[in-house]
Amino acid sequence: MHDDEIPGSSRPVRLFTSGEWTAREDPIAGEEPLELRLHTPKSPITLGVLMRTLGQDRELLLGWLVSEGLLPNSLELLPERENPNVWQLHTAEYERLSRGARLSVSSSACGVCGSGSIERLAVRSQSVVWTGGNLSPALLAALPERLLERQPGFAASGGLHGAGLFTADGELLCAFEDVGRHNAVDKVVGWAQLRGLLPLSGHLLVVSSRAGFEIAQKAVTAGVCVVVAVGAATSLAVDTAATFGVTLCGFVREGRLTVYSGGERIATLPEGRSRTL
Repeated sequence: MHDDEIPGSSRPVRLFTSGEWTAREDPIAGEEPLELRLHTPKSPITLGVLMRTLGQDRELLLGWLVSEGLLPNSLELLPERENPNVWQLHTAEYERLSRGARLSVSSSACGVCGSGSIERLAVRSQSVVWTGGNLSPALLAALPERLLERQPGFAASGGLHGAGLFTADGELLCAFEDVGRHNAVDKVVGWAQLRGLLPLSGHLLVVSSRAGFEIAQKAVTAGVCVVVAVGAATSLAVDTAATFGVTLCGFVREGRLTVYSGGERIATLPEGRSRTL
């Protein structure tokens, strides 16, 4: 792979539009974790874990070090031979960086939100259990508009993400906004926890953003079985949803939706082959 290539992959999806289903292969944006470990005389220290698209890892890590105020005067950045998603940072300033690591934030918009090293990225959860019955594709396609009606901050500023919790029949239970899409989801989960609703086995999570790994991870840990996103899904989000039995829908807007996983919960979605674009 060359540095100027933006890798991804494709997944079989079902597209619902104009009241009909179509089967096809869709390109999916690649997403994998990248861990930066600081080499010290005692043992390596994780400086940060970022979710990223493969490619330009050196540039990404150097830019992150600059942004976090951790860039040393001299350094050596080396990828691990056994795991290309782990890079080692060697520098004589390891004491300063190790102190800064405890104060810095791994990422604000696209990081792992405190999940720690790559070894702990796997969600420690059982497969989710759906209790809501068959879902109408028309109902799913309408949910983002219902969420938008409860996003006054976005209406005023255009700069806030929204997340909402719905019942299986489309009743909006709560909606929250935040500059961080992950924060908006955390607010929904926190609202449910305060009311003793976890796990959310019969509920739907709707987000105004794309569906990345963290969104899928948060859904699984809260027991959410259905995630509806206005934007695209990433490869790691699709794989996570499929692994834990989550119905994941993306590009849900204007009466259409793309089903990446868990289509068996959606009424009228054909089980056999349908026309391929």
